[in-house]
Amino acid sequence: MDESQRTFLDDLLTTASPSGFETPATRVWVDYVSTFADEVTVDPYGNAVATVEGPGDASVAFGGHADEIGFIVRDVDDDGFLSLSRIGGSDRTVTRGQHVTVHADDPVHGVVGQTAIHVREDDGDGPPDVENQYVDIGATSREEAVERVEVGDPVTFSSGVQDLLGTRLAGRGVDNRVGVWAAAEGLRRASERGTDATVHAVATIQEEVGYEGARMVGVDLDVDAFVAVDVTHATDAPGAPTDRTSPVSLGDGPVVARGSTNHPGLVDGVRETAAGEGIDVQLQAAGSSTGTDADAMFTVGGPTPSLNLGVPNRYMHTPVEVVDTRDLDELADLLGAVGTRVEGYDLGPGF
Repeated sequence: MDESQRTFLDDLLTTASPSGFETPATRVWVDYVSTFADEVTVDPYGNAVATVEGPGDASVAFGGHADEIGFIVRDVDDDGFLSLSRIGGSDRTVTRGQHVTVHADDPVHGVVGQTAIHVREDDGDGPPDVENQYVDIGATSREEAVERVEVGDPVTFSSGVQDLLGTRLAGRGVDNRVGVWAAAEGLRRASERGTDATVHAVATIQEEVGYEGARMVGVDLDVDAFVAVDVTHATDAPGAPTDRTSPVSLGDGPVVARGSTNHPGLVDGVRETAAGEGIDVQLQAAGSSTGTDADAMFTVGGPTPSLNLGVPNRYMHTPVEVVDTRDLDELADLLGAVGTRVEGYDLGPGF
């Protein structure tokens, strides 16, 4: 990716937007796609759709979700400590001892408390649930704390983006900033290739709490095919449970899901497009569902051929998710090619 594309990715990754509070990241996304899209619309809840109009009859949408997991302030106690509830699938095993930011009117820095190893008792069944952990913002009383924060303020880890060796990076909220990045870049690359199809890029809200944005968008967005772009579990790190998902490695290319939600004709068309473009793809079994916006989009507006395209991701739902930028670039190139070839896909019933 070039410098402007990497800046766009970094801007997305450093802009907090837990589910229900996606507006800051959506603004970053809209500002970027507005430079090349023919039209950009945003609905009352913040779902954004960018469109490049093609002269042909076919249409396709590439969708990523703009939200990330996080926390929300549930209460403030008499001593000024904040109690939390989860937003989405936040993991209690990685929270304690972390720097966090409370996204109040002005950002408030804090830490999730962790009793020192010298004096704490054995954790027994593991760390306490998030609801039994607390944030210390340095306040000495409830009165002092509520001058800066209030119930319902969102909270995220404070980790930023860190380049690792080679083409790999780590950060918070990689799930799914890389998906909305790829959807936008796929739209741009389809436009540059001169697509005959009408191509949409979509940034949805509240995927982490039940695909809610996709359900909204699917009512009005009438397309021939929908490609959900999301992270998927890489299994190439120590301890990864290879008996629970298909083998997936960083740097080996985008991941095409097969089964359940994924329309066979769209799967075949994307695989053939990848082969024609010289892009290696990995395959992943999805016997019951994909766990992505595709699971909402393929039925909510009537039967819409849908597919989950994955970005290999290590350590999902932690502050240190790791991806390979080569996979992102290849995914964006693949989406751009899909935009130019989708009109030839067999998206019928298959008999």
